[in-house]
Amino acid sequence: MTIEEKLQHFYDTSVAEAQTEAENTLEAHKKSLEEMLEKHKESRKMDAEAQIKAETENATREVNKALSAEQLTLRRDWTTKQNELRNELFVEVKNHLEDFMASPEYQDYLCQKIQKAREFAGNDEIFIYLSPEDTALQRSIVAKTGFAVEISNEPFMGGIKATIPAKNILIDNSFMGAYETLKKEFKFDGGLSHE
Repeated sequence: MTIEEKLQHFYDTSVAEAQTEAENTLEAHKKSLEEMLEKHKESRKMDAEAQIKAETENATREVNKALSAEQLTLRRDWTTKQNELRNELFVEVKNHLEDFMASPEYQDYLCQKIQKAREFAGNDEIFIYLSPEDTALQRSIVAKTGFAVEISNEPFMGGIKATIPAKNILIDNSFMGAYETLKKEFKFDGGLSHE
């Protein structure tokens, strides 16, 4: 083999080795870049999932906050409406009570309550009082029951009150007591369980 052939062989071998080494380096670099790309994709995917999760949680919080505010507003409106209806109802009850007090049945009612109070007292002394609203009925009631009744200093919306001093008993058949108790204890029941 001549020197030129040796040189050519050396050159060809060196170029082939360099080309193989370059291909291997290029392949390793390509593989490294692909791994970096996959890691980057995975990292971006995880970041995106974390951001979606954070945004979802934030949106859920905002929805819950808005829902809570709306529930509070509804509850406040409901309470306001309930109070309005309660007041209307008790104005109507008071009007019916006043209508009853203007009727002849009211005198009969008073006479019955006076008779029951007298029966309860038995032989003990009893004082029976009418509300100042019933001053006009006093003579008629005395005539019907044959018992002296007095007018109370404090109004109690009708009905009677009686005291039995010997037993320290107060009989309260006043409309005000019943009206106030009913108004205080009144509740709106509704919904599926109360229909």
